Amino acid sequence: QVLLEESGGGLVQAGGSLRLSCAASGRTFSSYAMGWFRQAPGKEREFVACISMSGVGVTYYGLVVKGRFTISRDNVKKTVYLQMNRLIPEDTAVYYCAADTSLAAIRTVKADYWGQGTQVTVSS
Repeated sequence: QVLLEESGGGLVQAGGSLRLSCAASGRTFSSYAMGWFRQAPGKEREFVACISMSGVGVTYYGLVVKGRFTISRDNVKKTVYLQMNRLIPEDTAVYYCAADTSLAAIRTVKADYWGQGTQVTVSS
């Protein structure tokens, strides 16, 4: 069992930045690939970014955030981060983190463990 808790969401103006955190508890954090997803009202959950479980830290990004967002992880703190820069109103959504032993599963918006989400609102 892995418990995930997101934090760091809030209201920000377009062009601004936010850093989301996802703290994990439970089983060995370093054994899990981690991902960030988002869901806007009336839309399906969307892949944002993911990072592999190994120390190499292989990362993948959704096309709409590539170049603006950066995912990273700290296996000692059992935390994964999402640094979001140059935010735009279309980034407004509830952001979720997720964990799975399969990086491939996360890239297809499938994961065994999910957090409760944190709201990000970008004003124009």
